[in-house]
Amino acid sequence: MGNAMGVKKNDTEEGKDDGEDDEDFDHKANNQYGKALMTQKTEARSEFAKTRTIAEQRKSLPVYGVKEEFMDLLREHNVIVAVGETGSGKTTQLTQYLHEAGYSVNGQIGCTQPRRVAAVSVAKRVSEEFGCELGTKVGYSIRFEDCTNDTTIIKYMTDGVLLRETLFEPDLDRYCAVIMDEAHERSLNTDVLFGVLRQVVARRHDFKLIITSATMDSDKFATFFGNVPVFTIPGRTFPVDTLYARTTAQDYVDAAVQQAIAIHVGQGVGDILIFMTGQEDIEATCVLLADRVSQVGEDVPPMLILPIYSQLPSDMQARIFESSEKRKVIVATNIAETSLTVDGIKFVIDTGYCKLKLYNPKMGMDSLQITPISQANANQRRGRAGRTGPGAVWRLYTESAYIAEMLTMTIPEIQRSNLANVVLLLKSMGVKDLLSFGFMDPPPQDTILNSLFQLWMLGALDNLGDITAVGNKMAQFPLDPPLSKMLLQGEEIGCSSEVMSVVSMLSVPSIFFRPKDRAEESDAARDKFFVPESDHLTLLNVYQQWTSNGYSAKWCTDHFVHQKSLKKVREVRGQLEEIFQQQKLHVNSVGNDWDLVRKAICAGYFHNSAKLRGIGEYVNLRSRIPAHLHPTSALYGLGYTPDYIVYHEVMFTVKEYMQTVTAVDAHWLSEMGPMFFSVKESSSDFHSKQRQEAEERRQMEYQQQLRDDLDRAAKQEEAAALVAAGGAVVEIGTRRKPKEAALKELKSAVTVMDDEDRRGGSGRRGGRSGGGRDRGGDDDKKDEDADSAAAKRRRRVGGGAGNNNSGNDEGAATVCGGGAPARVRKRMVMPTE
Repeated sequence: MGNAMGVKKNDTEEGKDDGEDDEDFDHKANNQYGKALMTQKTEARSEFAKTRTIAEQRKSLPVYGVKEEFMDLLREHNVIVAVGETGSGKTTQLTQYLHEAGYSVNGQIGCTQPRRVAAVSVAKRVSEEFGCELGTKVGYSIRFEDCTNDTTIIKYMTDGVLLRETLFEPDLDRYCAVIMDEAHERSLNTDVLFGVLRQVVARRHDFKLIITSATMDSDKFATFFGNVPVFTIPGRTFPVDTLYARTTAQDYVDAAVQQAIAIHVGQGVGDILIFMTGQEDIEATCVLLADRVSQVGEDVPPMLILPIYSQLPSDMQARIFESSEKRKVIVATNIAETSLTVDGIKFVIDTGYCKLKLYNPKMGMDSLQITPISQANANQRRGRAGRTGPGAVWRLYTESAYIAEMLTMTIPEIQRSNLANVVLLLKSMGVKDLLSFGFMDPPPQDTILNSLFQLWMLGALDNLGDITAVGNKMAQFPLDPPLSKMLLQGEEIGCSSEVMSVVSMLSVPSIFFRPKDRAEESDAARDKFFVPESDHLTLLNVYQQWTSNGYSAKWCTDHFVHQKSLKKVREVRGQLEEIFQQQKLHVNSVGNDWDLVRKAICAGYFHNSAKLRGIGEYVNLRSRIPAHLHPTSALYGLGYTPDYIVYHEVMFTVKEYMQTVTAVDAHWLSEMGPMFFSVKESSSDFHSKQRQEAEERRQMEYQQQLRDDLDRAAKQEEAAALVAAGGAVVEIGTRRKPKEAALKELKSAVTVMDDEDRRGGSGRRGGRSGGGRDRGGDDDKKDEDADSAAAKRRRRVGGGAGNNNSGNDEGAATVCGGGAPARVRKRMVMPTE
């Protein structure tokens, strides 16, 4: 397969990791996209690029013809929605136009991209047009990699990086302008940024925001930002022919391979781009295509097959930009849909499918499902063929399916994803009410409430929904909240090193491979790693065995383990260690006492706990949903099954299967989740009594915390009501009276108290505050009397009187306000009716 993909065999590759210790290992080495791109040969492939200089290429772009008109509009408005078809030049040129107009004097010019490869490749292209080295005046910033310096003027970054920067700079003071490119993709981070940047624009009048969008939803963006102007960039760079299939292909992998061979044999010079759904389909396509080409005949010229997907190492991803004498066939996920210009691509094969992440809030689980793409996705894929020359796109579905069956736009990710990470990030930014936050398309309320509930369970939010110290620490990790909680719990009980390895192993796809011709041998090798109590500990065992064998590639081959996956695990682990150092957390090891590791795992996933109900069958302790041990689990078929387990996720195939399961102690569940679980000891021995007493103390502490939080909530509500009343006294929990009526009642109440003091009584101070309204007489006269009485009362209180009557009637609530002197307010009692 390596030969099929055009990978050159390196004789020293197998042993290059052997013996490399942790001190010499650079966990960022394989993530250096910029370094990988700089080492590639990027000679021009298309006739357009070969015959024109960079300056001539820039002037030939459609956006150049409307440059002055666009800049004039930007001077008049702080927010603009720019609409331009793929290939119009908006991604590479708008940032440079802003710099040439002098905006960079006041700060950096930022441009966000949905994906890392797009951000880096565009930054490299702009640096060439700018005439500087990548990382100087033009740079990029992606997760765990910042290729900028103090002289950087134009900065390309992923939308997640800019969102993280708002944690430390709420107003984005370092930027004079931000361009949100490919906003029609509606990624999760993009939608959150919309709400954040709308607030930034309202606070900063010197800030420019440009939204680039597909034509179909530009009006929606304009309305969201306050009916801002929409600027249209006309024309496409080169024409693209669209060819539809007569019938929709049943096996899109086989159909794509056949179409690629037909283009290779029957069409002229030009590279091919095939869109597939995911890593598995891409690898199958590469192998099948290489096999079919070898069967066509010796007269067929060779081709270079290159995969690209998110889990591929960055140096392999960067190879798609390298020039080659052979025809390149790039097989990609939708990572290649946006802002990715590969010089020489003339032919695109669109299978019509992609993988979408869907979240079920009732089940509390994510799933990746293969679904048809939208019309917007199809148009983006079509645009890949016309970037550097005339091209053609073969759609493996019918025209009627495109018109009648495909959605106009993809459902925004924020409406179909787990929002726990987003909610935690917004809470750490100080957003109180998430349901009223400015989302363009608000997510389902059930999803938000489920995320708040999950964060509260993990201790990231308190009982009032405010972020805790633990939550602030969790927000610093680019992980799911349960994994972040595992790490913090591991650090607290002294096993953070082991938990870090487990979390890193969970962040990559399956590390075991199972070739069909050696299935039994691979299963036997896998069984040797099993730790009977835990799949998590099985993963830890694999990593520690690989470490003790010097990170050997040969060891991975012998034990049917993916070496690339383990290398990725090592990189992620290094990144987590770096965050630990930044947060001043300790990396500690527990040695062979792996029970503590299981306890830390329980801290992150106690909400996914289940109790044994039958042979291999469990039932969730909270939702009562049944689930089963997967046949590949270390706990499956080992002669016994633990009473209580926690699991990482549930997968639906033939039935509900739990994946990555760990046996836990019942007392751990009650300790980590006292809001759900408690343990009642049936035995009467000394240790059982001790455990029962400890359990009762935990429950009492938890109940006391709830009462304290309720008191705090009541005080906050009271303070908010007083502020809303303008400092007047109001009844908490009832409808506030009009301001004039409230003032009259306040004056009347003071009059009543003054009359009682004159009589020398110490009686009822808790009568109705509005009693004075029932007395006869002119309203103006009563107001004057009340004013004079209040003045006398203030003089008398100032002399020390009034301290002897502090009793209140039962059933009355004492409320302090700002409408009277402090000592008077203490004696004002309002009914609780």
